[in-house]
Amino acid sequence: MNKNVFLLSICQALLTTGNVLLVSVVALIGQSLASSPVLTTFAVATQFIGLMIATIPASLIMRRIGRKNGFYLGNCVGISGALVCMYALDEKLFYLFSAGTFLLGVGIGFGTLYRFAAVEVCSEAQKSKAISFVMAGGVIAAVVGPQLAVYSQDLLPGTAFSGAFLGLFCLYSIALLMLFFTHIPHQPMSEVKEAQRPLKQILMQPVFIVAVMVAMVSYVVMNLLMTATPLAMARCGFTFSQAANVIEWHVLGMFAPSFFTGSLINRFGLYPMMYLGAAFMLGCIGINLLGVSEWHFWTALLFLGMGWNFMFISATQLLTETYRPAEKAKSQAANEFIVFSMVTLSALSAGWLEASLGWQAMNWIVLPLILWAIAILYFIGRTETKSANLSL
Repeated sequence: MNKNVFLLSICQALLTTGNVLLVSVVALIGQSLASSPVLTTFAVATQFIGLMIATIPASLIMRRIGRKNGFYLGNCVGISGALVCMYALDEKLFYLFSAGTFLLGVGIGFGTLYRFAAVEVCSEAQKSKAISFVMAGGVIAAVVGPQLAVYSQDLLPGTAFSGAFLGLFCLYSIALLMLFFTHIPHQPMSEVKEAQRPLKQILMQPVFIVAVMVAMVSYVVMNLLMTATPLAMARCGFTFSQAANVIEWHVLGMFAPSFFTGSLINRFGLYPMMYLGAAFMLGCIGINLLGVSEWHFWTALLFLGMGWNFMFISATQLLTETYRPAEKAKSQAANEFIVFSMVTLSALSAGWLEASLGWQAMNWIVLPLILWAIAILYFIGRTETKSANLSL
């Protein structure tokens, strides 16, 4: 794998480490600062609202100023968000803290495009491996993120976990340095001569529908259960360190398979891998319904992460086959907006669902979503290849 893909994987690792850190602490911070249990995951939701709002502008901005400058901008916004959160926690201002997580979400919205940038700096034959390699950077995050959350819990005086946002500041600053050494080709808009189809025509392709729906379901189910896990474990009497350990295994499940997911896709195809991912997610639900011991939590969350990996990476590669080069920005923007608008809703509802319905009821609720994704794969996906070839 070339140098630029490697550097992008480091940037992805730093971004994901920050995301894992946020997953570990934000809901618990909300639980301590919010005036109502309904608002427990409000700061998580504002983070995803920021991400959702950034998805379309991020792609269009990068089309105009280039990927590299866009990633610079995203990291700077993330740094400002970390600083706002640190101040808000020191003053115990819940809504200002939520504004800070909003800025963090905007920065993450730019960072979600690292995987597409990886495709642009490698050959066509290396596409799936490049996506997987960049996503594999999350393995570092799986180990560092939860441990950083535990270590930073009392690092600074004042509110617990304020040190976590000092850690975020450092992570985003290092990413800026890595980007300095990265070369990502940029073709100005004025040089793009290829004809473009209307966005509606792109969105209506069976292949696009499958890619977006599978990515959306995998991310919504993963985010809903992952966000609620620290809350559910605290309610069951587990310590923060135990919950952080479960999140660590979950994130390992999300990213460790990336070292071989690309090879598996090349050997077995995109659709079998998405089916395999759905099977892992069904396994996660089954384990969660069987009990609430620490063993149940970490095994289920490991399965959840692996299911997300196979579904999301396969869906990402499938999406890249639905548009022409000139249609890249608007197609990627539409995909990111659809996926992360639903992820935002899942983040907002996670705390309420866990508090009002309980952990096991949440697992019953997400079961139909996975079955729906399987149905889409079966009924729409069967004609996907022919439809894609005709439309392109």
